Amino acid sequence: MDFRQLRYFVAVAEALSFSEAARNLHISQPPLSTQIKALEDELGSPLLDRSRHHVALTPAGTLFLDKAKAALGNLEQAREVVKQVAAGEAGEIRVAFTASVPMQDVFPRAVQQFRLGHPRAMLELVHMSTGQQLQGLEKGEIDIGFLRPAPQFYPPASITVHEVLADRLVAVLPAAHALAKAGGGGTPATHKDAGLDIGALSAQPFLLFPRGLGCGLFDHVTTLCNRAGFAPRIGQEAREATTIIGLVASGAGVSVLPEIYSRTGIPGVAYRPLAGPDAASRVLVAHRAGALSPIMRKFLAFFEVGA
Repeated sequence: MDFRQLRYFVAVAEALSFSEAARNLHISQPPLSTQIKALEDELGSPLLDRSRHHVALTPAGTLFLDKAKAALGNLEQAREVVKQVAAGEAGEIRVAFTASVPMQDVFPRAVQQFRLGHPRAMLELVHMSTGQQLQGLEKGEIDIGFLRPAPQFYPPASITVHEVLADRLVAVLPAAHALAKAGGGGTPATHKDAGLDIGALSAQPFLLFPRGLGCGLFDHVTTLCNRAGFAPRIGQEAREATTIIGLVASGAGVSVLPEIYSRTGIPGVAYRPLAGPDAASRVLVAHRAGALSPIMRKFLAFFEVGA
């Protein structure tokens, strides 16, 4: 039994005429009759009562007609789904991101526009550290990752990356700290601030993400400190940036975070840009090499990534 035979049977059953069904199917009548007979032989029961001028459904044919229509309907639905997936209009996409990414204007806007424009697609969002994302991509657990790696990061050959967002690292200081203002006590820090040398923080306790969290930011900060000639003294570790900023406000120490976190609005802290090109921070979008599906391309187009 095949779907062609089902289509032929439904056409005859609805027209109750072999000649009319043949015309509707754009075939000659003999092969139509042959396929219906083969279907009946396979089922072991006649589906149609035939006479010279009359065609009617048998009781078995009446029951089989409903099943045949349902099977053909499911086939058509399956075909439509495949077409939508091939066109990037349907399918499942699993997107991971580091904590700072949703704070960037482009990310929530892209997610919203993608969902509005692709109602048949299923977009799953999951918060993961940079290290967890790389593992998830390798294992096929996620499709796309937005990660913030250390400056020395080089992706493995199995993963393709594109830079999509960029900001700078800033020193997060208690508002009353002597270094909280440009010039170390002069006018408040502004966008014209030349930047703070991270070496000026060498005596301060640092509040950072745990290294074992798989966060590229920890390696970035320690690299900057090492290049300035000191190892950061870890005063406390915390898993949330807002917790770190709150602890800085309490006077527990200082921190270094991406500039985007200055949007949190937590009182009692000041943000100074770090001097030097090494303080530039970047967000990369990553996916498995050669595994860019149509629906993934549609999502990444919001970030001007097409390959």
